[in-house]
Amino acid sequence: MPFSSKSVNGGITTDTCAENFSQDKRLDKLLKSVLSEVKVYAEAQIKHIKQGAQIGLALSCIKDINRLLEMIVLEARVMSNADAGTLYITDKENKHLNFKIMQNDTMNVRMGGTSGVEIDLPSVPLYRDGKPNHSNVSSHVAVSGEIVNIPDVYETEGFDFTGPKKYDATTGYRSKSMLVIPLRNHENDIIGVLQLLNAKNPETGEIIGFSNEYVDEIASLASQAAVALTNTQLIQDLKNLFYAFIKSIATAIDEKSPYTGGHINRVVDLSMMIAEKINETKSPPFKDITFNDNEMEEIRIAAWMHDVGKITTPEYMIDKRTKLQTIFDRINLIETRFNLIAKIFENEYLAKKLDLIQKGSGDEEIKRLDSELSEKLDGLDGDLQVIRACNLPGEFLTDENAKRIKDIAARKYLTPGGEHAYITGEELENLLVRKGSLTDMERRIIENHAAFTYKILTHLPFPRKLTNVPEYASGHHEKLDGSGYPRALTAENMPLQSRIIAVADIFEALTAKDRPYKKPMLLSQSLDIMNKMKNDNHIDSDIYSLFIENRLYEKYFLKAAESK
Repeated sequence: MPFSSKSVNGGITTDTCAENFSQDKRLDKLLKSVLSEVKVYAEAQIKHIKQGAQIGLALSCIKDINRLLEMIVLEARVMSNADAGTLYITDKENKHLNFKIMQNDTMNVRMGGTSGVEIDLPSVPLYRDGKPNHSNVSSHVAVSGEIVNIPDVYETEGFDFTGPKKYDATTGYRSKSMLVIPLRNHENDIIGVLQLLNAKNPETGEIIGFSNEYVDEIASLASQAAVALTNTQLIQDLKNLFYAFIKSIATAIDEKSPYTGGHINRVVDLSMMIAEKINETKSPPFKDITFNDNEMEEIRIAAWMHDVGKITTPEYMIDKRTKLQTIFDRINLIETRFNLIAKIFENEYLAKKLDLIQKGSGDEEIKRLDSELSEKLDGLDGDLQVIRACNLPGEFLTDENAKRIKDIAARKYLTPGGEHAYITGEELENLLVRKGSLTDMERRIIENHAAFTYKILTHLPFPRKLTNVPEYASGHHEKLDGSGYPRALTAENMPLQSRIIAVADIFEALTAKDRPYKKPMLLSQSLDIMNKMKNDNHIDSDIYSLFIENRLYEKYFLKAAESK
């Protein structure tokens, strides 16, 4: 109800109400002013909170250590309007602060991180003569955990600013305000130091001191950054451990044989060369095929692991240099046996000769006996030479030699221990191998390594981005026509990544100079064989053409030569 000039309200006249109303106007104005300031402050806080959240989210998403370090410095500088910033990381022994990032807008300096420019400044010792180094402001912050806010380094006592002053004298720069904040991880350990230099007035560009109102925000950012950095480092450490484990296993596989050491490493190099060239190719059939970083990593690890199944393969089979090879070459056993047989012949001759002499036989009979012994020993030596020749894997077994080996195996000799064969059944089986050095059973065992590769790798908890490693690694002996192993995959079911590793594996095996079971093969011979495999639909013709047309084999041999 509006007030009348004569009305009374609880003993208060209209004049009093008017006066109060007037006071309310002034109060209203004051309240509006306060609310406006509160609103501005609240909006600023909300902005900072959102900014902090965005920064925190960004920090948590970055997996590259160098990019993360750069972002920490950059975001801190943006938040405080700092002209320059430096990030130090403590070494594992916590004895030094190592320079990691340097940024300076005025001097147009970007060093460390992804800049490609190495920081050539010495590390900062955290201790001198066994005592904490408090003379350097960054080491002081690292050992004390204190935040240091300096208005002007030239007017501050207690710290040695020889370094910044020397830099200023050399470059013409003027170091003034400085804010130094420790980086604490989730365990409250100081893992580094963030140093900001020369805060600027956003309106005038004048160098000013770092406002205390930003210290807490930057300290909060530093805390987030430290946790993100620690997590990223842990992830990187786990990744490094994973790779080290993979390489250790691969090395152990290679080292099972003194002859094939380096095979896996060479297959990795070849596989990555092919994959990278596919990524570079802008023409059919690879025009629309591009492997991303995760897919490239899958190929690399699959190549590293492609022979892991050989951990189950007996060593002698991996590098069986002769047909009779097991833990030793049994040709030596046969040679010893043949020497024994020769001695048996000689003893029989001596016994017969002695009998003839006792009976008074003539010289003609003794000469005939000598001739029979010589003929027997020559025949025995000839048999041994045939066995030696058939024992070599490079010798393609002819029907004639196969028959002779069987004839030799059918012969027996007598000792006081009984009757024995010239060649045992197992020795005969190995010597009758037509090509190469492996029996059918041994070849099946060798081929099983691909199946074991798949079985072993499927039991490893690969991260999502590497889930295809078992399939890619175990498919390097598959053939497009379905005649390969272990799963007899056809072209429709054989991934491109497996085809890449298959081509790399075959080329390395053909050109390797360290195989005991074959002579080094000329490049032309190797390519002829691979070309035939292409025509027979055993290997991918597009990958082989890419390999040949881009002369990747030359790049491979050049890299191999440089690594020696």
